[in-house]
Amino acid sequence: MSRYTGPSWKVSRRLGFSTLETGRELAKRPYAPGAHGNDRRRKPSEYGIQLAEKQKLRNMYGVSERQFRRLFVMAKKENEVTGLAFMRILESRLDNVVYRLGFARTRRGARQLVNHGHILVDGKKVDIPSYLLKVGQVVAVCEKDKNLKVISESLESQQNTVAYVACNKEKREGSLVRLPERNELTPEINEAQIVEFYNRKI
Repeated sequence: MSRYTGPSWKVSRRLGFSTLETGRELAKRPYAPGAHGNDRRRKPSEYGIQLAEKQKLRNMYGVSERQFRRLFVMAKKENEVTGLAFMRILESRLDNVVYRLGFARTRRGARQLVNHGHILVDGKKVDIPSYLLKVGQVVAVCEKDKNLKVISESLESQQNTVAYVACNKEKREGSLVRLPERNELTPEINEAQIVEFYNRKI
């Protein structure tokens, strides 16, 4: 299945989880979309709960099922708790770091900046959103694109960046200074359920 490109608010309402991490999608109508979205639903099965957790994380990072599964297999090979390793890998994606640095308001916007060649990694153009950054690598906006309106507006609207990235707004550059701790990542995600979901299949 390819990456979803439809309305993100509809996905958030269906999952009961803000995939944009703003909470705006659920503020007005905190129930599933559709004519019967506000009806009472039956209790989900254990498999249904695991599937929902997986979909929450996958849609939050905007990753296709194939990519998501490949990254999980990569996380299983790490010498740490699989769930945390998996979330750290997702946070290390170039499009996510561009978003965390504040160069884009959403991960979709960050992915577009990368795809269109506006982003440099250690001085070299990288147009692959799934590129996995290593700690210390420098992410910067191309010199000719530093005054792009969409980047300036995003940086102006951003209040704070997360502690594991450092950003120089004037230079339009930053880096992943360390891997995040679990308490710095979305608490609404139960990664243990995702690990259980894939352990059934792999």
